[in-house]
Amino acid sequence: MADESAKRAAQEFLAAKLSVEGQLYEDKVNLEAAIALGPRVWKRLADTVLAHCSEWNSVTGEQSLTCKETALGDLRIRCVGRELYQVLIHYDPRTRLVTIQNTARPENEPDTVLRIEGYATEDGRDAHLVRNNEPVNLDMLILGHLRVLAGLSRRAE
Repeated sequence: MADESAKRAAQEFLAAKLSVEGQLYEDKVNLEAAIALGPRVWKRLADTVLAHCSEWNSVTGEQSLTCKETALGDLRIRCVGRELYQVLIHYDPRTRLVTIQNTARPENEPDTVLRIEGYATEDGRDAHLVRNNEPVNLDMLILGHLRVLAGLSRRAE
């Protein structure tokens, strides 16, 4: 009986060790994917921002929103008639963080901080933006910031 208990305990120990090693490996390859694919994720975000600004301007029939890349590579969005406010989107490739500062948001709301994380797919690895350990719906996030910048509520009523 004691031999069976010792065998079971040793198997549990081995399973736990393999689980930890497997998670360490997963974390390592996800980090490598995030580092390698981070610029592509940033490009996807920048393209989404530009597309939303362009669509917004085509609906309004004027250049309501201006979106420009700064000398540092950040994106700056301004709204006509609300010159005091802007949205600044900054990407730090070293930390793989994207920070969205919206000066039109209420003072008690913090900046939006997104993290680029790698993850497993059927075809290998990919990377995406994550906030609060959840993948980000980029279209909804950007639209919410543009609505606040324009003086509207974050969500359509």
